[in-house]
Amino acid sequence: MHIDRYISVNRIVDLTSNDLTSAYSELLDTFTTLLPTPAKRKKVLKELVDREKSLSSYLGEGVALPHARVPMKRPYALAIGRCPTGLSFEGKDSYEDVRFVFLLLANEKAKNYLSFLAALARSFQDSTVMDQLWMARGKNEFRSAVRKAFAGTDDRPARRRTKFNKLLTDEAAKIAKAAECSTILIFADVFPPSLAPRMTFSGFNVVLAGQDVSEDDRAHHRADAILAVRALSRSRLSQLRAAILLGLTRDIFGFQDRVCCIGGIPNSGQLDTVLVVDVDEEFESVIGHGEEMLPPDVSAEALERITAIATDLASTGREGKSIGAMFILGDHKEVNKRSKPLILNPFYGYDEEDRSILNPFMDETIKELALIDGAFIVRGNGVVESAGCLIQAKANDIVLPGGLGTRHAAAAAITHVTESLALVVSSSGQVTYFRKGQMFTLFDKSEGRSL
Repeated sequence: MHIDRYISVNRIVDLTSNDLTSAYSELLDTFTTLLPTPAKRKKVLKELVDREKSLSSYLGEGVALPHARVPMKRPYALAIGRCPTGLSFEGKDSYEDVRFVFLLLANEKAKNYLSFLAALARSFQDSTVMDQLWMARGKNEFRSAVRKAFAGTDDRPARRRTKFNKLLTDEAAKIAKAAECSTILIFADVFPPSLAPRMTFSGFNVVLAGQDVSEDDRAHHRADAILAVRALSRSRLSQLRAAILLGLTRDIFGFQDRVCCIGGIPNSGQLDTVLVVDVDEEFESVIGHGEEMLPPDVSAEALERITAIATDLASTGREGKSIGAMFILGDHKEVNKRSKPLILNPFYGYDEEDRSILNPFMDETIKELALIDGAFIVRGNGVVESAGCLIQAKANDIVLPGGLGTRHAAAAAITHVTESLALVVSSSGQVTYFRKGQMFTLFDKSEGRSL
């Protein structure tokens, strides 16, 4: 998403206040056109402060991301403040680490609100973005750093690299035609956002996959569809599996399709891999052809987000160590009947939006709660019902490969007797997908530098 289009220089300021409420008020005062009266700004301020009392907007890396929905014509607007000495709020120490406040206002009817919020939150994990903000000195330099960080650079790839990429895409088109592929799948994370060359393939369905692919990227490449799939360093086979599985759930691919995949090392700017995959042969063990890939009440967006969270737990977890976890998605009423809580429900009493897995503020909460034994039970729309649950379903006719633990057995059983799906993260760093008692390995940390 092009975040820079929602940033105005006049709303990039150095905050004079040290307490959170006054600082947020300063930022809201920059929205005089969108919130023209003091009463409207005061109402939004109260909403922001009330939210902080129940759920902190601090993301880490020195960044706080308060946000609110308001009636306005624009889909989104940002005000950005710098606070060198941190903020104070109800005696909570974490706010002392805040150095940058990104206050996001969203149109109350914005359909992709949580997705935009998540994309913005992920940008703060990029060292190239944060380094520019931390190194800025005066206000004008800070304003320039913000615009540059989110607009990217205008430098083009080296001529030799551009020539090689052109050669590889030309050959990929020939391979796809000779192999009678129906679709070309491009992993867009190979290129930094502003350096992506236009890749068009006439006569094929073109699908873009990547962590932050947007409708703008789709238009740039004239693609037919996009898939949000986390970049997995050099473990490209895992990223490919996840992309095709999610594409199947969204009817972007069919079991009969043959797909030509083009990729490379994320952010390298260099394509280096062409791979042809028969979807039928790769995924025939997941589910029968005549049955739905997704349970009736499960959204593709919820599955995409849980897949990303599960992959994070498997690849980085806590302090670089994988964390075992299990997520049951869909048919939550029936799943609840076949489970019992091992702990008091940590999600009880929170608004649905605050406990939706599409909300980026949920990431750290889920990663912390994953340290507790038991499963997460999640509605099909992504709202987390509970954590730390013992699954008590039984399915005596299910046979699993040797070496798998109780999580895998429980996931196979619950998906066999309910209209749900499950993702299991093992402590060894493997992510396994279950549907109707069948399993498929999506990610294996041991793959290392495999394609």
